[in-house]
Amino acid sequence: MGDVRCAVVGLGRLGSRHAYNLAKNVKGASLVAVADVLPESAEKTARELGVPEWTTDAEAVIQRADIDAVVIVTSTDMHAPLAKKAAEAGKALFIEKPLSLDMEESRAIVEAVEKAGVYCEVGFMRRFDPAYQEAKRRIAAGDIGRPLYFKAVSRDPQAPPESYIPRSGGIFVDMTIHDYDLARFLMEREVTEVTAMGSIVHSKEMEKYDDVDTAVTYLRFEDGAAGDIESTRNSFYGYDIRTEIIGTEGSLIISGVQRHPRVQVWKPGSGTYEIEPGFLERFEMAYLAEMVSFIERVREGGTPAVSVRDALAAQAIAVAADRSYREKRSVSVEAVSVTA
Repeated sequence: MGDVRCAVVGLGRLGSRHAYNLAKNVKGASLVAVADVLPESAEKTARELGVPEWTTDAEAVIQRADIDAVVIVTSTDMHAPLAKKAAEAGKALFIEKPLSLDMEESRAIVEAVEKAGVYCEVGFMRRFDPAYQEAKRRIAAGDIGRPLYFKAVSRDPQAPPESYIPRSGGIFVDMTIHDYDLARFLMEREVTEVTAMGSIVHSKEMEKYDDVDTAVTYLRFEDGAAGDIESTRNSFYGYDIRTEIIGTEGSLIISGVQRHPRVQVWKPGSGTYEIEPGFLERFEMAYLAEMVSFIERVREGGTPAVSVRDALAAQAIAVAADRSYREKRSVSVEAVSVTA
């Protein structure tokens, strides 16, 4: 197969990053069209990246015969209709997380993808980060024995713009879902029950949208292992992402350094690390790696690194956590098959 001819639909901060990588940094990819609801964004991106065509009509891009793969980075409420149309058109698909804000819609995307038999990968970029890749290898090699406890810290430097909040799905679906996916990825087992709490400690505008800016989720896994995740929008010192796996023979820590991935045994006095200002900087290499993986697997016919069923499973955990927070009780995670 020659170059994979791609279109990027949605050109916000992340869509623009994917477009740049496909145009400049991903071997075997050819970015032939971009689309955005804002014509100025589409025109500017096309001009700066030398893309032949731009449009505001995402559906027209999807139907083009000269496009092999569509990268969907629109607002989440547009994922389902665009993904289903792309699947029906036989296009390979990359969709940013979450699949949808509604579980039934997400199931419909899974059904459309599997019925059409198209390649579809979902954007959980942390799996591609060099440090998390190394952590996965070390765990599989038995370096810490059998994993018993998953611990994660996710701290955004500030809340998103107020206009974003009503369409975000809330902190569990929008933000903590990355950690739910990592829990499944690193522990290699399913989460069966969650207990979540949340509050507003700084961003008072969250109250208008029935959302919170700080939350904690306690996880129970199918084999009795456990975990906890701290999520906050209020780390004004920078974008702070950390993960720890405690095993029967040691503890593995993924620290916050981005350009120098480091997995270490953390002892008193040894845990200093740099802080990046935001997610684009912290996961710069991961965003590139996931696009490289997407294009390579489309060209070679491989299995998606992050399947639609992986995304559905992470969303099920997030939905259970949101329900737990609202109902002030532990909630069983909806049974979801993760067989690709």
